[in-house]
Amino acid sequence: MNKELLLALEMLEKEKNISKDVLLEAIENSLLTACKNHFGKADNVKVTINPETCDFSVYAEKEVVEEVEDSMMQISLAEARMKDPRYVVGDIVQVPIESKNFGRIATQNAKNVILQKIREEERKVLYNDYYSKEKDVVTGIVQKNLGRNISINLGRVDAILNESEQVKGEILRPTERIKVYILEVKDTPKGPRVSVSRTHPDLVKRLFESEVAEVRDGTVEIKAIAREAGSRTKIAVCSHDANVDPVGACVGLNGARVNAVVNELRGEKIDIINWDDNAAYLIENALSPAKVICVVADEEEREAQVIVPDYQLSLAIGKEGQNARLAARLTGYKIDIKSETQARESGLFEEMGIEYQEDMEEMENGYQEDAEETEDGYQEEYQEDYQAEVGEYPETE
Repeated sequence: MNKELLLALEMLEKEKNISKDVLLEAIENSLLTACKNHFGKADNVKVTINPETCDFSVYAEKEVVEEVEDSMMQISLAEARMKDPRYVVGDIVQVPIESKNFGRIATQNAKNVILQKIREEERKVLYNDYYSKEKDVVTGIVQKNLGRNISINLGRVDAILNESEQVKGEILRPTERIKVYILEVKDTPKGPRVSVSRTHPDLVKRLFESEVAEVRDGTVEIKAIAREAGSRTKIAVCSHDANVDPVGACVGLNGARVNAVVNELRGEKIDIINWDDNAAYLIENALSPAKVICVVADEEEREAQVIVPDYQLSLAIGKEGQNARLAARLTGYKIDIKSETQARESGLFEEMGIEYQEDMEEMENGYQEDAEETEDGYQEEYQEDYQAEVGEYPETE
């Protein structure tokens, strides 16, 4: 039994996760290569390896002839009968080849064949490992800056965090542990090339899957995500179980679940709203925390007219239009927001077929009174500073 070879193969299989059968095949090919380099050709050379003991034998199949013209392919009848008297012309004789007699160059080439196969298999194993993690979140360690890009160590390979996939204003320091989203894994001669992101919307989705059991098992589904990395994210969720509140499940007790996601995103604010198949209700929810008087959605044109109370206009639009912009991305509708006064003066109520009555004014007054009862009201400053991680925005009746 070739114990040393067997132990070496088992060690390689354990450390590099390369199959022993693949390594045995590499040894077989290396011996054939050595024969070809030593004898000039190896068409009739055969190699047998016992996978259990790693004992191997190399032999050449030679044809028995009266007069030898090619010593590599043929054997004389007299020489063949020295091995077995029963041989006749035309028979095939298996002649053992002593691999220890190979020259230095042949041996070196055989060694290179084995090493090359090990490197190829190692690259293949790494590629398959990280390819299976594509579109998923992994933890990495910040290594160093590569110009404007950043190298992130993922354990067995280094990934590239391109400048376009970095959160604006986020400072990543060497040795810092961060979670990244694997965008793409490419197979290259130098090993797998992994591209990662900190700005992709699915990073938020995967983080919620890891923190919220109901999202992970499918009870709560994240239907849509709109994200401005480093600033604010809106997600729409629905529940497939009538007894499970999707927003409450994502927020967690005292905001514990959403807080964990917010901390990983370095304080990025997260708004969680209820998904609704009715586009008008969905748009109303998406504009939260702003209150809406009415929404008219055109499903064919994917456009919506929204009317809000005068004092809610700045809140509905948000700082630099962020709230309206994220709501449009979340719902897929082009949203036109008008204040109540603008709608009344432009005749928008009539165009929308809505009779503007005094009860709408009473409704607005009710909204105003509720807002005043809130500690800071729904002013723009409140909207900018309010931390989404403490749960849903306060609802008014």
